[in-house]
Amino acid sequence: MRILVTNDDGIYSPGIAALARIATKFGEVRVVAPDVEQSSMGHAITATRPLYYKKSPINFEGIEAYKVNGTPADCVALGSHLWDKTDVVLSGINLGLNLGNSMWHSGTLAGAKQAVLLGMKGIAVSTEVGKRDPDFNALEASVEKALDLVLHDPELSLININLPKNPTEIRWTRQSVRQYDGRVVPGVDPMGRKHYWFTVAPLEPAEEGTDRWAVENGFVSITPLRLDLTNEAELKAILEKQPAAHQVHA
Repeated sequence: MRILVTNDDGIYSPGIAALARIATKFGEVRVVAPDVEQSSMGHAITATRPLYYKKSPINFEGIEAYKVNGTPADCVALGSHLWDKTDVVLSGINLGLNLGNSMWHSGTLAGAKQAVLLGMKGIAVSTEVGKRDPDFNALEASVEKALDLVLHDPELSLININLPKNPTEIRWTRQSVRQYDGRVVPGVDPMGRKHYWFTVAPLEPAEEGTDRWAVENGFVSITPLRLDLTNEAELKAILEKQPAAHQVHA
C-alpha cells in the first residue's frame, strides 16, 4: 500500500512526523506537506502561480519527504502526480480538532477530500490541543487502531478521525450540525494598530452519537463522510411538489 501523508500545519509540525511514523506500519510512505502553515485554508487550490517542491529540511527517519509552496489540496494533487499509484492519503495529525461545522474550513480534511476527488481513499486525523503540543507517543496506539479499522475497508472512502487528549474507546459517529456563534474579537497590536480575531463557539450541547459528543466524552471519533452535498430530504420534497421540469423562456 502506498500512503501519501500531508497536513495543513506545515512540514515542521510534530503531528505530521507522528502520523508518517505510524503509517509505516501499513505500507510505503511518502510525505508531501505545505512549506508554511495553511490552517483553515479549506479546499483552496493554487491556480495563479506555479507550484514547486523541495526536499524536507527536517529528517523524517528515513521517510522520503518534501515541502510544497501550496495548500494541502495542492500537496495531494502534486504528490500523487509525482508518486504514481498512490493508494491512500493521510492528512494530519492536526494540532486541533476538526469537528462538526469546522469541517467546512478545515485544511486537514481538504487534503483527504482532494484524495477522494482523485480516486484515492482519504483519511483526516486531528487531535485536541491546549497550551502544550499533544503527546503523540501516548496517542500512537489509538491512532494505529483507528487506521487499522478504516484502511482496509473498501466501503470507506472519506473518513474524519478526531482524538481527545486521553482516548479510551473508539466510536463510529456522525457529524454534529449544531450551529456555531461566529465571534469577532478585537485587539490592539504592539504598534497600536487595531486587529481582529475570528473565532466560533457552539450554541448548543453536542448531540449524542456525534463527533463532538464522542470527543467530549473521551472517545476517538471516526466519521464516514461523502463529497455529495445534496440535501436528499429537500430534493425529495420539492420533486413531490414540483415533479415536472420548468422551462425557462428568454
